[in-house]
Amino acid sequence: MPSSQSHSPMRGRPVPSNPKRASERSPLLLPTSDDDEGSTDGNTILADQEDLQRTKSTWYLILLTISIGGLQIAWSVELSNGSPYLLSLGLSKSLMALVWIAGPLTGTLVQPYVGMKSDNCRLPWGKRKPFMLGGAVATIISLMFLAWTREIVTGVMGLFGADTESHAAKNTIICVAVAGIYVLDFAINTVQAAIRAFIVDCAPAHQQEAANAMASRITGLGNILGYVAGYINLPTYLWFLGDTQFKVLCAIASIALATTIVVSTTLIKERDPRLEGPPVVGKPGVFSFFKQIFASIKRLPPQIRKVCQVQFCAWIGFFPLLFYTSSYIGEIYVEPYLEANPHMTPEELDRLYERATRIGTFALLINSVVSLLTNVFLPFFVAPTYDTQPIDDLQADSDSVDYDNEKSSWLDKLQIPGFTLKRAWFASLLLFSGAMFCTVIVRTVEAATALIGLVGITWAMTLWAPWAIISAEISRRDAKIRQAKQRQFGPSGDAEPPASPSLDSVADSELNDGEEPDQAGVILGIHNMAIAAPQIIATVGSSIIFRFWQKPRGTPGDHSIAIVLAFGGIAVLVSSFFVASIKESASMPADAMIVAEEGEGEGHAGSRPGTARSRNKSYEHLPRASIKRATLTRNKSFGGAEY
Repeated sequence: MPSSQSHSPMRGRPVPSNPKRASERSPLLLPTSDDDEGSTDGNTILADQEDLQRTKSTWYLILLTISIGGLQIAWSVELSNGSPYLLSLGLSKSLMALVWIAGPLTGTLVQPYVGMKSDNCRLPWGKRKPFMLGGAVATIISLMFLAWTREIVTGVMGLFGADTESHAAKNTIICVAVAGIYVLDFAINTVQAAIRAFIVDCAPAHQQEAANAMASRITGLGNILGYVAGYINLPTYLWFLGDTQFKVLCAIASIALATTIVVSTTLIKERDPRLEGPPVVGKPGVFSFFKQIFASIKRLPPQIRKVCQVQFCAWIGFFPLLFYTSSYIGEIYVEPYLEANPHMTPEELDRLYERATRIGTFALLINSVVSLLTNVFLPFFVAPTYDTQPIDDLQADSDSVDYDNEKSSWLDKLQIPGFTLKRAWFASLLLFSGAMFCTVIVRTVEAATALIGLVGITWAMTLWAPWAIISAEISRRDAKIRQAKQRQFGPSGDAEPPASPSLDSVADSELNDGEEPDQAGVILGIHNMAIAAPQIIATVGSSIIFRFWQKPRGTPGDHSIAIVLAFGGIAVLVSSFFVASIKESASMPADAMIVAEEGEGEGHAGSRPGTARSRNKSYEHLPRASIKRATLTRNKSFGGAEY
């Protein structure tokens, strides 16, 4: 009697000949209609999943992460030119803190919400792309509205015959501009949440470290482009984009964001979310949202929870550096002039502080250059943390392949044994703390600029390490769950035995808990809460310190900002202890991860004797072949020039 099942030539596991019946039983297969029942089969869908886990080239990683560069240009325009623009509208400095609390406030609320909504999106062209495109459109509209707020408000008021030069008109312009800042931050956080989840979803599990390293490089490049553009007198050359510096910068940021988002969403294929089954149905409302978020926080994987603890402490120290660096350098610059001439006129003080601001901005540029150089070169010296295998080698027994005979690149010789991602992150935090402690004793512009430039190394690691660790953890866990679902909802209708014993304890338990495990969007949103919430604490703490130590403008000996930076160094030092508790091991053995990624069945389980390897084995104790395999995998992703 002929068998009712056919075998996939790529996977070697049985799949049903009737795709409709399979789709009724398995959330991993697309539903098909009676009209095209013979046009789609399980082999095509499973082969599509397999393609998503193959080792990607450098060009793929660039196209995947380039959108975050366009977003960073928009961020840099807001951070570097937002305050001068609002001051030019007449906003007082005392109210400026209420404006810039918009960033951490919206980040705390918006990103988890966007992550939750995108996780439940089931559009056939992807879960993250709709939010990337929608958020980008909202960001562009907000940028252009903010740049032209004065003209828009006065134009509308003029239609009703109001006096556009009155005090009420000026207050209206300020209120509308402040509201525009909040809307802009909401839109930017929407794009950022979607892009970060997009990178996790589309990069293979064994290349999460490389993908996030590429994202940090592009972020650094976007920072530099934004700062350099701020130095140039843009209206002279790009007069057709606006008659002020801020208008032209907003136009450039809008073009950059639109271009990079379109490139990523067009050229990068996202996994069809319909393969994951129906979305989780939850109760709408604010209270339900917070209830789900707190429940998700409680069930965070231990490794991700530790990363969030690191970020919470570290960002108390990072926030003052981002917002007060130029003022810190400026205070050092003006002090000898104030001591020599303590009775300057207000006009002379304004000119002096304008020069001081440019000197401080130059220090930020040095910081960005150091950060970019670190992002570009440091990954080549860091030993691969996770024992991973490229998917191209799936058909072969991993233990039977002679990796010593496989051709390796010159990048192998650059790696420092034992210098892992966690240790590099730990060292960078200690470096930051030491530099911030030195700010209270440094009294020259050159030395202060050197300190700010030095912590660019820490900033580079902050853009890379936590995202890489979290992304790898999410990707590996999702691989387990996909494998467990394929066992539970196998095409034959019967539960299949696990491909690896290591998959039982996590994947099956999460599926049988009665709740759908949190996906990348929610987890990354919670991670951003750990970044944004401490910025509010830092703002309040800085205000308290300024209340006691700040001196009037134009008075020599004001070291209040240095004290704020030093207290930030203490918070970062505390965060380094949490980094020390992070395990330097993959959450599942390499071979088991590959089996899970590919969803291989019983037929291939026996060919992988390495799947019973200890889950807590660190990098130094991995077999030499495993280390060689991981090195070759990552170096291919850095060195490949083909798409």
